[in-house]
Amino acid sequence: MKLLIVEDEHHLLDGMLTYLQSEKYICEGVNSFKLAEEKIYINEYDIIIVDIMLPDGNGLELIQQIKSQNKESGIIIISAKNSIDDKIIGLDSGSDDYITKPFHLSELNSRIKALLRRKHYKGFKIVIENELKLDLNAYIAMVNNVNTNLTSKEFQLLYYLIVNKNKIVRKQSIVEHLWSDEYDFHSYDFLYTHVTNLRKITSKRM
Repeated sequence: MKLLIVEDEHHLLDGMLTYLQSEKYICEGVNSFKLAEEKIYINEYDIIIVDIMLPDGNGLELIQQIKSQNKESGIIIISAKNSIDDKIIGLDSGSDDYITKPFHLSELNSRIKALLRRKHYKGFKIVIENELKLDLNAYIAMVNNVNTNLTSKEFQLLYYLIVNKNKIVRKQSIVEHLWSDEYDFHSYDFLYTHVTNLRKITSKRM
């Protein structure tokens, strides 16, 4: 699952990136409106976490841009403003959730998981696709109720393929979504290796 965090407080941004990466998310972070615009235009994200007050723009305007581009990203607003009017404005702008500073990173993680479930699987924590069963909280994939012992990256790849099962997905799209800027695109051998391993692991248990 790929996240973009838009937050100008460097300490908070670094803290969110470190924590959420430890929770096995693929995360990118920017600290300005302009950088966020560039990232959103080029990439696709499962969830975008947006601070309303940015040094060079307003997070609500960024949300409007996301919606105008017909992006399917879930949106969580983080803000120091705690009034009910601000929350209503934020939610009415197209965001899916609103969390007030200061907040515990574990609470943010819970809201991210809940939003992912609502977006893709109507709130379910367990995804079942034929003989496959994925536990989205524990990052466990089972075939016929036998644990496959997938790595976190293999689990994310399998989940991504299931979510996009009725779509034609380009190799570059998979790499950009799951590996972000970790690799260049001169060769996709590493992707083929992961797909081959995934097929071997799952087929042994069918």
